Amino acid sequence: MKKDYKIDVHWTAFPLHPDTPEEGLTLEELFADRPVDVKQIMAHLKRVAEDAGLPFGERKKTFNSRLAQELGKWAESEGRGEVFHKAVFRAYFVEGKNIGKIQVLAEVAERAGLSGNEARKVLEKRDFREAVDLDWSRSKDLGVTAVPTFVVGQRALVGAQPYEKLAQWMDSCKVGRRRDGTPEKG
Repeated sequence: MKKDYKIDVHWTAFPLHPDTPEEGLTLEELFADRPVDVKQIMAHLKRVAEDAGLPFGERKKTFNSRLAQELGKWAESEGRGEVFHKAVFRAYFVEGKNIGKIQVLAEVAERAGLSGNEARKVLEKRDFREAVDLDWSRSKDLGVTAVPTFVVGQRALVGAQPYEKLAQWMDSCKVGRRRDGTPEKG
């Protein structure tokens, strides 16, 4: 999208299952209060990921993402946000890693070109707790109920979408297109 549209991407943390314990929950435990077919949901997510050209593993558990969100804010402040976000998604959705654990997140930070030792310190001190609290408040104010949610101005589009649908939505939001596909200077 960034090569075709005049956009800046800003990640906003969202409280997705914030009460998940550190050891995580099986997907069956997560959805125990709702009549859903976990295998069907996971098969759908795998198809959506494949259609988008994204890897997707056989995830059996969900983990608390709060610390990953805090470390993501730190990575952004270090100019490595996009790389870190991709690395943590890979760790979680492809490898099934517990991203609620400091050691796992330190390893992810290192894969993203950041210091694992510094990542541990940031998480132990909870230096970016307030930044994530502000994001959670913003998410609530915007009425976000699921991820991903794309926001332009006060308009939102919920859920993973094929490129064509995102492009139509961007056009309907009157987002300017780049002329030659190269980023503008300045």
